[in-house]
Amino acid sequence: MNETTLIGMVSVFTAGLTMAIGAIGPALGEGRAVAQALSAIAQQPDEANTITRTLFVGVAMVESTGIYCFVISMILIFANPFWEYAVSQAGG
Repeated sequence: MNETTLIGMVSVFTAGLTMAIGAIGPALGEGRAVAQALSAIAQQPDEANTITRTLFVGVAMVESTGIYCFVISMILIFANPFWEYAVSQAGG
């Protein structure tokens, strides 16, 4: 096993781990935010518009975490700087 193979294996494993954490965290956060918002709307129906607007902003911010994890995973797989360095050092 040479170093380019090792870098590839670690990159794929890290990308998978990043996507796993990046998918689970925002999913749990969004679920909790929606549950709390529905509870708040049930208790105060007159404030539904304000709660809904705040919920959408919060959910968008939570979702951005998942998107950042996706971008990092794509960088690790398709534009890994360690891979380019190893290939250039190997003479390729």
